Amino acid sequence: MSTSATPTSASSPSPLGSSPSGTSPVGVWLIGARGSVATTAVAGCAAVAAGLHAPTGMVTETRPFLDSGLPTLSSLVFGGHDTTNCPLPKRAEELAAGGVLPHGLPSALRAELAAADAEIRPGGPQPGDSRTDEELIEAFAADLRDFVRRRGLARAVVINVASTEPRPGAADERLPASSLYAAAALRAGCPYVNFTPSTGLHHPRLAEPARASGLPHAGRDGKTGQTLLRSVLGPMFAQRALAVRAWSGTNLLGGGDGAALADPAAAAAKNAGKERVLAETLGGAPEGEVHIDDVPSLGDWKTAWDHIAFDGFLGTRMFLQTTWQGCDSALAAPLILDLARLLSRAHERGLSGPQPALAFYFKDPDTNAPAALGEQFAQLVEFAGRLGADR
Repeated sequence: MSTSATPTSASSPSPLGSSPSGTSPVGVWLIGARGSVATTAVAGCAAVAAGLHAPTGMVTETRPFLDSGLPTLSSLVFGGHDTTNCPLPKRAEELAAGGVLPHGLPSALRAELAAADAEIRPGGPQPGDSRTDEELIEAFAADLRDFVRRRGLARAVVINVASTEPRPGAADERLPASSLYAAAALRAGCPYVNFTPSTGLHHPRLAEPARASGLPHAGRDGKTGQTLLRSVLGPMFAQRALAVRAWSGTNLLGGGDGAALADPAAAAAKNAGKERVLAETLGGAPEGEVHIDDVPSLGDWKTAWDHIAFDGFLGTRMFLQTTWQGCDSALAAPLILDLARLLSRAHERGLSGPQPALAFYFKDPDTNAPAALGEQFAQLVEFAGRLGADR
C-alpha cells in the first residue's frame, strides 16, 4: 500500500495590517470546515471586513503588524473539507442561538457563509470508504488545486480545525485522517497549520516530504484558554523563585470537542501540550494532572479550573486557584485568521519549514521555541518586522 506524500509542485475598514498592492486573493482551506471554530472564523472574518465588528482577539490587527504585508481580511477566500452536511448558514444560526455569534449576524452574512459553504468538499475517510491512503491524499490535493485554480488565488493555507483524534499506534498501517490532509496540503503546494493535537505533519512518514516541500508550516494544538494562562503563570512562579509543588486542573467542555475528548486516547493527546508548558517554564513537571470531562449541555462553552500549591519564604505553603470560562470558538477563530495571514505572508516571502515565531499560538509547537508567553510574543513581533522588511 502506498502512502506517498511527495508534493508536486477588498479592504477592511478597521484593520491595521495591509497586503501589498495588486496581490491576488488568498485561500483559507479549513479541515473541519463546518465545525464551530471554522464557522466562527468565516463569519468573524466577514463581519470584521465589513466593519460590523471590531477585530477583538486578532493579534495581527495590532500595531506591530502594520507594515508586515499581510493579506487583508477582505482578500481571504474560504473553503475546506468536512464529513458532515450541515450548511454553514444553518450552523451559524445554531451558534447564534447558543450565544456564540451575535444575534442577527448569520442573516447579515448569509451570502458570505453560503459562498464559503459552496467551496466545502467531502472529507474522509468515512465508514466503508475503500480508497487507499494514496488515493485519499490525491483526491484531497485535487480539491485544493481546483480551489486555487478556479478562484484565481495567489496561494491557499490549509488549517486543521477538526475534532481531536487519538494518536496512532506503532502498529497502525494507515495514516490517520489528520495526516492524510497534511500530506494533501504538501502535495498541492499549500502552507499548513495544525490547530489541533492530532498527528498531522508529525507522522514519521511525512517528515521527509515536509522537508522536501519547501513550504512553511506551524502547529500544533491552539493555545486558547487554560494553557494560555499557564504560559503566563508558570514563568511568574519561576521568576519570583517560588517553588511549585503541585498543579492540578480540570476542564469541563461540551460540543464536538467535548465528545471527542471523552475518548481517553484523544484526551491524552490534548494533555501532552498542557504538561509541556509547565515542564518547560518551571524546569520540571510538578505533581498533578489535568482531567477533561465532557458536559454536552455546555455546548461551545468551557470552564477550566487550576489548583496550584507553591512554597514561599521559609517553606510557607500557599495556594493559587484560577477559573477560566470562555467560548472555545470565539477564542480560537481570531487565531485561525491570524495564522492564515501570517503563514500566507511567510510563504510569499519564501520561508519554509516550521516557523518558530508562531509558537505563540500553540500548546505544543513543532519547534524548540520558548514556552513562556512573553518570550513567544517578543519572537512574534520580531517575525512581523521580518515579514515586512522588503516593503
